[in-house]
Amino acid sequence: MKMVKTGFGCEPVVGSVSLSKKKKDYKVTNKLQEGKRPLYAITFNFIDSRYFNVFATVGGNRVTVYQCLEGGGISLLQSYVDEDKDESFYTVSWACDVDGTPFLVAGGSNGIIRVIDTGTEKIHKSFVGHGDSINEIRTQSLKPSLIVTASKDESVRLWNVDTGICILIFSGAGGHRNEVLSVDFHPSDIYRIASCGMDNTVKIWSMKEFWTYVEKSFTWTDLPSKFPTKYVQFPVFIAAVHSNYVDCNRWFGDFILSKSVDNEVVLWEPLIKEQSAGEGMVDILQKYPVPECDIWFIKFSCDFHYNSAAVGNREGKIYVWELQASPPNLIARLSHAQCRSPIRQTAMSFDGSTILTCCEDGSIWRWDVVN
Repeated sequence: MKMVKTGFGCEPVVGSVSLSKKKKDYKVTNKLQEGKRPLYAITFNFIDSRYFNVFATVGGNRVTVYQCLEGGGISLLQSYVDEDKDESFYTVSWACDVDGTPFLVAGGSNGIIRVIDTGTEKIHKSFVGHGDSINEIRTQSLKPSLIVTASKDESVRLWNVDTGICILIFSGAGGHRNEVLSVDFHPSDIYRIASCGMDNTVKIWSMKEFWTYVEKSFTWTDLPSKFPTKYVQFPVFIAAVHSNYVDCNRWFGDFILSKSVDNEVVLWEPLIKEQSAGEGMVDILQKYPVPECDIWFIKFSCDFHYNSAAVGNREGKIYVWELQASPPNLIARLSHAQCRSPIRQTAMSFDGSTILTCCEDGSIWRWDVVN
C-alpha cells in the first residue's frame, strides 16, 4: 500500500490497493419542505466541534439553521429573512470571529455578503464589493475569520469577517474569463486557494507574497474602505481538466476534486513547477461517474476526514463514493420515489453517517447509515 502525505496525516491514496469494497446502507429518516423556492446550499458546521450536528440552508431571501437530532429528527433553531425581498441566496458558510463567536455568511444574487452572528441572532456586518452575484463562500478552517467568495463578476475575493475588510481580489490579466462558480482553501497550505468556473478552468492562487496584508487586516483600526486591498492578477497554475463549466472544486490534500457538467467528478494532481507559473500539466488520477448530472450548479460534499464524497443529480439521486480507494468504489446509490427534483448540494456529517440534500423544489432530505 502506497502511503502519501496528503495534508490529513499519512493516509492511503490513489495508487493504493483497496483492501475492502466498502458498501453502506442508508435510509431516509426525515424530509422537510422549507418552502417553494429552490434551496441552493446546505452545510454542516465543521468550524466548532460543539455544533457539528448543526447545519444551515439558503434559498430565496432566507437563511435557516437546523440541528440534526438522534433517530433522524431535525430541529429548527433559527431563521433569517433578508430585508431585500428580491434577494436569492446561492451559498452559505460557517465562520467565526477571533473570539470564536459562530457566524453564518451568506451571499447570492444581489452581490451583498451578509454576516450573521448566530449568538445575538443579528446581522454582524454586510460586505459590498462584488459587482454581481455570489456563487460560493468558503471558510479557511485554519483561520475561520477568513472567507473567500466566488462571483459572477469573474473575481474571487478574500475577506476578514471580523473586521469587514476585503483583503485581496483575485482577478485581472490571469483571472477567470467568465463566472467563478466555486472556490476552496487548501486544507494545510494556508496561502493557497483553488477556483473554477464557466471558463472551463481550475485556477490555483497563492497569497504568500501578500500575507502581510492578511495579517494587517486583523489589526486595522481605520475604516475598512481605506484598507489597501491588493489585486492578485496571476494564478500559480491553470488547469484545463474539463471541457465545460466547472461548478465545484475541493482540495483533497494536495490533489483536487472537481466536477463539471460531464456526469463525473475527477480527482487529479496539479503538477506545479514553482518557477514557471501559468498553465501546467495535470495527472488525472481517478474519475467518479455521476449519471444524469449534466446541469450546472450541483455541488458535492465530503465528510470531515474526506473518506467519502456525496453528490446529487438532476433526478434526485445521490451517489456516495469512497475517496480513499483505488479503483473507485461506489459506497451507495440512493434514491427515493418522492425525490425527483435536482439536488443542488449535499452535506455530509462529520463522520459521514448522515447525508443531507437540498433540492430545487425547496425540500430537505436526511439519509442516515443503517447499522
